Amino acid sequence: MVCQACGKNTATTHVKTTVNGKLTEYYLCDGCAAQQGYGNIFDGWGLGSLMSGLMGAAPAQRAVRRCPTCGASFDEITSSGKIGCANCYRVFRSQLLPVIQRVHGTVRHKGKAPGGSALRVVDAPKQMVAVETTRLEEKRRLLQKAIEAQDFERAAVLRDEIRELEKGQ
Repeated sequence: MVCQACGKNTATTHVKTTVNGKLTEYYLCDGCAAQQGYGNIFDGWGLGSLMSGLMGAAPAQRAVRRCPTCGASFDEITSSGKIGCANCYRVFRSQLLPVIQRVHGTVRHKGKAPGGSALRVVDAPKQMVAVETTRLEEKRRLLQKAIEAQDFERAAVLRDEIRELEKGQ
């Protein structure tokens, strides 16, 4: 089978993911799998390290790159699932991007704008509403609630207030 990412090499890695109950499967070559963060679990377990382990010799130590700010290594980040500090994103960028891509589907943040989920208390009904809610939007929301509660006198008053607000705009 040919790699579904590059379309050139023979696929050696089979990946299954379930997102929102939907199962997706795809096949990748070694290069594309490594690029997307799917490494071989047996890396570093060659015959030499196996034999040296059996013979009692200490395995060769590999250089571990650490964040200069917090001292975290990439292995520590992957085992804990938590980034050490903001500088870790810069230090381990090439290793984190495939993981972030795999988990979120993109490496670009598409969340809410800062303050978008902040709440405040509205004086009249003593309810929590979103900060960016305008007075007109709030009146429309209250009108809908009054209609659902079949409080038609309140709904008529709110309807008139909405018309006045719309004229003023």
